[in-house]
Amino acid sequence: MICEPCGEVQRIVIFRKRGVQAMIEFGSIQDAQRAKASLNGADIYSGCCTLKIEWAKPARLNVYKNDDETWDYTGAVDEPNMPMQQPALLGDAPAGFSNPPPYRTGQRMPVPAQRGRGGMRGRPPVLHARPRRPNPPLMNTNVHQMPNEYMGEDYGPPMDGNTTVLMVYGLNPEKMTCDRVFNILCLYGNVMKVKFLKSKPGTAMVQMGDPSAVGRAISNLSGMKFFDEKLVLAPSKQLYLTDTGPVGDLPNGTPAQVDFGNSRNNRFQTNEQAAKNRIQNPAKVLHYYNAPLELNEEKMKEICQEFDLALPVKFTPFKTRSERSSSGLMEFDTKAQAMEVLTYINHYKLDNPAGRFPYILKLCFSTASTATRD
Repeated sequence: MICEPCGEVQRIVIFRKRGVQAMIEFGSIQDAQRAKASLNGADIYSGCCTLKIEWAKPARLNVYKNDDETWDYTGAVDEPNMPMQQPALLGDAPAGFSNPPPYRTGQRMPVPAQRGRGGMRGRPPVLHARPRRPNPPLMNTNVHQMPNEYMGEDYGPPMDGNTTVLMVYGLNPEKMTCDRVFNILCLYGNVMKVKFLKSKPGTAMVQMGDPSAVGRAISNLSGMKFFDEKLVLAPSKQLYLTDTGPVGDLPNGTPAQVDFGNSRNNRFQTNEQAAKNRIQNPAKVLHYYNAPLELNEEKMKEICQEFDLALPVKFTPFKTRSERSSSGLMEFDTKAQAMEVLTYINHYKLDNPAGRFPYILKLCFSTASTATRD
């Protein structure tokens, strides 16, 4: 039931080891990749039973019998013997009373109840279900109506809120890169891939880590204006981004597609890390952190001038006991200016004379109404 939309399921083995787990063998590697990309992090039921999917070591599953916990959908294993139909003792059942029909080959398996058997040699994904706190609402696609010029083959209604792919329109082709798209969207969820479309200048497809991240990005960013363009976000019809080979470079010389799946700058990689993020609409005030202790207003203005960006009108460093890094607030005249600075300077590298690695400056929108602090 869960895996059917992703591709051809050939065999399933369910077992209990530190919770309920399952191994699923698909008909192709592409089907397995699609399942992992679209189902990892999804909730089986609203707010609970979150799936964790990993690649398994075996290359094939051995299924010797079809029962509640092992099943071969290829027809190589005989279907279980069904009990003989006994004559009814009291005739036809009253209205509203009936037994479910028996399961036959090609139908979905019943929910498992016992520990299954079967050898495991394959490379299907492994699913672990674990409780999780409820997610925020996924998306409301009526918040910002899509202009007609953006209605294309990639856009469509959300796939029951399960798509992890985001369509992003209104990107300034001269200024935006995959890294800068990442710098914005990483505030709302993990960013897996960014791909600019050559056929639609100023348009990118972004695979997020989970459907909730798609909803958060749409709710908070769609309709925002920056770099003289209006940003429009919408869920894609596609469930995941496929690798189509070399896609070349953008006119500004940067790659048209980048994989961020292993980026350490993703901010929702663990529950503890995700809990530290405040989901916030674009604002005039930016919060900066993970900065060198000596970072001051003049240095920040130099960085902004390097990219021909607006300068902060207020700059307030926090008093901190940390001897490793500093943080603070900076305010701009408009939300658009603050977002443009975040687009360019988020994850800017700063020298670290006392260490082997540079500081990675991190920015996010602040809930403060001004950068002035008592």
